[in-house]
Amino acid sequence: MQHLSLKMSNITKKFPGVLALDNADFELAKGEVHALLGINGAGKSTLIKVLAGINSIDSGQIWVDGVETVIDGTRRSKELGIATVYQAPEMIPSFSGYENVFLGVESSKRGLFPFINRKALRKKANEVLEEFPIDIDLDKPISDLAPIEREGVAILRALVLENISILILDEPTSILSHREAETLFEMIAAMKGRGVSIIYITHNLEEVFIVSDRFTVFRNGRNVGTYESDRSNYSHNDVAELMLGDKMTSIYPDKSETIGDPLFSIRELSHGTDFQNVSIKFHEREIVGVFGLVGSGIDELCKTMFGDLRPDAGQITVKGKDVALKSCADAINEGIFLVPGDRHAEGYISDESVAFNVTLSKLPGISKFGFVNRKTEKNATLKLIDKLKIAPGDPYGNISKLSGGNQQKAVMAKGFYTESDIYIFQEPTVGVDVGAKALIYRAIRDLSETCATMVISSDCEEVYGIADRIVVIFEGKVVLNAKTSEVSLDDALVHGLAGGHDNV
Repeated sequence: MQHLSLKMSNITKKFPGVLALDNADFELAKGEVHALLGINGAGKSTLIKVLAGINSIDSGQIWVDGVETVIDGTRRSKELGIATVYQAPEMIPSFSGYENVFLGVESSKRGLFPFINRKALRKKANEVLEEFPIDIDLDKPISDLAPIEREGVAILRALVLENISILILDEPTSILSHREAETLFEMIAAMKGRGVSIIYITHNLEEVFIVSDRFTVFRNGRNVGTYESDRSNYSHNDVAELMLGDKMTSIYPDKSETIGDPLFSIRELSHGTDFQNVSIKFHEREIVGVFGLVGSGIDELCKTMFGDLRPDAGQITVKGKDVALKSCADAINEGIFLVPGDRHAEGYISDESVAFNVTLSKLPGISKFGFVNRKTEKNATLKLIDKLKIAPGDPYGNISKLSGGNQQKAVMAKGFYTESDIYIFQEPTVGVDVGAKALIYRAIRDLSETCATMVISSDCEEVYGIADRIVVIFEGKVVLNAKTSEVSLDDALVHGLAGGHDNV
């Protein structure tokens, strides 16, 4: 039998009104990458918080490297060589990379003013970095680093633990481009080479077959099966059905058979070197999918269509009328709404309730003389909670307490509340489980019946699956604009990766 780095047996954890883990089992072999899958609420987060020492168990046994142990706090977890890189690692933006690597462990000396040897810290961080296929200037502040570099710093912070044997990666690619994700996968291979065992949590089913050796599916707080990550035996749908406990033909709704009137168009739109001469028409009853890698110009295109950036040239037309958008408020007044790609930074205010966030973009609809009508606010929010199946369904619960998928649905609800005519969904399902994805895609399809609807994403499969028409942008230019039925997924991907050339 292969040596186990970790064995968890009959783990039970209860919270008020919730059985989060129900006699759950999990095993992690030495030097393997083991994907941990499940929809939101399946028990994954509770399991890793048990390992991190954040949650204590009610019953069960844990063995680390063959020795039974009790993890009764974060300090004990680190002593056992367990480190966790969360989906949104907390860092200090103004601190340098190496300062964040050693945040909290800057000095081995104790006391009120312990001495910090910055030269030694910088040297140690760079020595660990040399083992990985990524070049990071650790003297730069975190705010100046690219997403993959910030992820690298978070991983380095875990790896400087002298005795690390188990690394937990929670949705590590959620803010990375495809190329950055490939760099991360190379880093993971290097960590395996060091003998580190990795628990890899993801909602991206393709990554399961790319990076993991085995995968375990959790459902309702229990392990429902562990499988070899063999693409020849399991399709995406097979894995999704294991997660949902139900059959599914596809997470994508049927395509539209007809298109309606044009509601929105951009003609020869340009913004500096970000994108040039982009022309697209958007009709009701047609979802237009725009695919491009990070850096292709799709982010800037979103912001220009929503009035956050001013175009250098070109024209935006809404319902046959040319408009000049000088701000996001102008766009909202013209019936345009953007559901942003980075929900944490741009989608919601974390210290406020679901109701506050949902109604924020259309306050006049619930206020009079500067005062919010709480009854109207509550009723409007409850309708959208029911429509989008946001859980828990408390309109005055803090939005930051929701799971990633439910936060995303709350951000969508804010857009729905504006009752706009034109909707731009940027990276709509990043960090969202397969069940929530299906609901989000269905909601977008329903919306398209009366609105101009576009999905802009760096996930080509998502764009191809949801859209009636696909537009591909490469290095700021449109290189493909066709009905989805007329092109293959591979053809769209080649255009997005290399502008249509097949030398990728």
